[in-house]
Amino acid sequence: MNVEDTIEQQIKNNPVVLYMKGSPEQPQCGFSANAINILNACGVKNLFTVDVLQDQEIRQGIKDYSDWPTIPQLYVKGEFIGGSDILTEMYQNGELQKLFEDN
Repeated sequence: MNVEDTIEQQIKNNPVVLYMKGSPEQPQCGFSANAINILNACGVKNLFTVDVLQDQEIRQGIKDYSDWPTIPQLYVKGEFIGGSDILTEMYQNGELQKLFEDN
């Protein structure tokens, strides 16, 4: 299985996927920590995380897959939502909470 297939399986098989640096318990960058804090504030359960620092192929592969240059990246029900800045904006205006309520 190539890296794109792996990414597609992760996104398809999990309703909420966050590609991040580190783990939810120990984020390795401020942007990943911000994303985890926002998802926790939204009460997200069953969050599947992928630590891109553990696998260089995934780290580059997810950027190619989404055509988005930065980590973290959030996917909900297979749809790319965005990175830390977009999550912050969506959370502040209530869109992110609504997205999780609807899904």
